[in-house]
Amino acid sequence: MKHTRKNSWLTSVLILAMIDAGSLSGMPDAPSPPAKEQVLTAMKQASRFMVEKVGYRGAYVWAYLPDLSRRWGELEAYPTMGWVQNPGTPSMGHLFLDAYHATGDEYYYDAACETARALIWAQLPCGGWNYMFDYAGEHSLKRWYATIGKQAWRMEEFHHYYDNATFDDGGTVAAAELLLRIYVEKNDPAFRPPLEKTIRLIVESQYPSGGWPQRYPPRYDPTTLGNPDYPSCITLNDDVSMRNIDFLLQCYQSLGWKNVREPITRAMNILIALQHGAPCAGWADQYTVDELKPAPARSYEPCAINTGTTVEMIYLMMEYYRLTGETKFLSGLPAAIDFLASLQLPDDEVKRAGKTLRRPDDILIPRYIDPKTGLPQYIHRKGSNVANGCYYFDQDIRHTVSHIGSTAAVNIGELRRALAECRKTPNDSLLKRSPLFNGRPLRKYYSAPFRSTTANLPDAATIIDRLDPAGYWPTPLPMISAPYKACPPLPPSEDDTYAQTRAGDEYDTSTRPPETPVDGVHTAVYIANMMTLIHYLNNE
Repeated sequence: MKHTRKNSWLTSVLILAMIDAGSLSGMPDAPSPPAKEQVLTAMKQASRFMVEKVGYRGAYVWAYLPDLSRRWGELEAYPTMGWVQNPGTPSMGHLFLDAYHATGDEYYYDAACETARALIWAQLPCGGWNYMFDYAGEHSLKRWYATIGKQAWRMEEFHHYYDNATFDDGGTVAAAELLLRIYVEKNDPAFRPPLEKTIRLIVESQYPSGGWPQRYPPRYDPTTLGNPDYPSCITLNDDVSMRNIDFLLQCYQSLGWKNVREPITRAMNILIALQHGAPCAGWADQYTVDELKPAPARSYEPCAINTGTTVEMIYLMMEYYRLTGETKFLSGLPAAIDFLASLQLPDDEVKRAGKTLRRPDDILIPRYIDPKTGLPQYIHRKGSNVANGCYYFDQDIRHTVSHIGSTAAVNIGELRRALAECRKTPNDSLLKRSPLFNGRPLRKYYSAPFRSTTANLPDAATIIDRLDPAGYWPTPLPMISAPYKACPPLPPSEDDTYAQTRAGDEYDTSTRPPETPVDGVHTAVYIANMMTLIHYLNNE
């Protein structure tokens, strides 16, 4: 699927990481095009470093110091941990399988299998995965949650340990996709039981209405900030429904399992019902299970129509029209586009927000709209850490938090043109190409494609030239964190020093950009460089 936040997120991370690595225009001319053997040698050297030195029993996080003394996923991780969220363990497994497809070298297939076995070890009894796992055992994971996780101010999903699976950030689906690919690759029966287990989870966790919760099985924790029951809400945020639908489609295509078609159809249909009525004719991030009403989530995620999510849903509904040929998926889109257009902020508000629009046809709109009043809800915070800080909402567009957007840039003309173009395609033509009606093999490559011709990004020769003799590509790490130290009890604070920073004071374990560059090893850079080399091999 395209035009969605999470599918474009990994690509964006890769691009930013490579730009951070010094690949901006104006660099010296690249070396001459390398021979195939040079490319294969560089790929193997970099992969051996990742597999044999960085990985822990097939598990990976995101970023590492060169000496491996510290490492991070979305937060700092223990050496025995693996991260499931992209670009962690499943992403590395997908890359290894992509490299196997490009080279035929069994080393990469074996590395992919090792990563898949790590995920099988981490698979929960329900069939899914948490954000991360720890080979040191549940007691070690609970200690992590009680320390590093609990003190990550803005990352409230890590404040409490839950022994259930999450669909957030595509974690469970990313792992499930790797198991599907590994099984289909050679029909190894060892991978079929855990694959079937996760397919059952996705089917069984779906509500009768067609939506999915963020986490499953349900858990209720009254100490959670914000809405304590939000993990059980029907969730669109971070592409929960879209990723589950997409995975079931892959199972339908590659395995021919007809029993997943009904859940796919039900899941697509509920998205039509979840569109809010005019004048706020958009979509929220999560909904109550019984009434299908917008619901709040974490303390900085209000009960609101999310205009960013609405843009994504507009494109997704067009995708589902192309998938099914059913015009009902397009029926609510004109009202949704009109709703977005009605929110255009005047020039003085854009200036007050400190925003600059990159394209002349873009407009700036609030991200969160109260469905009852139609008023914007801008996000602010005060205090310095999780013990003394809090989030709040008002209509002041100034000084909003930086880690989640209070505004969104939207191109209304582009949305209208896309819808008009979508309507031009005849239904019978759509059905001939639809994977709902035609089986097809899984795609050859799953990692973010990375073309060496893209402006300001290194080509194959430059990538090979930058490979450190140790076997990794050094890169400035985009995020690090303050080492954990216990935060004392503190009274609420009105301090606004950290109102717009990525993290708070020395007690906040949330990741933040380093004050001075810190070089390290990053899975996103490895994946990006490997995909560029794979592309080079395919086009040599």
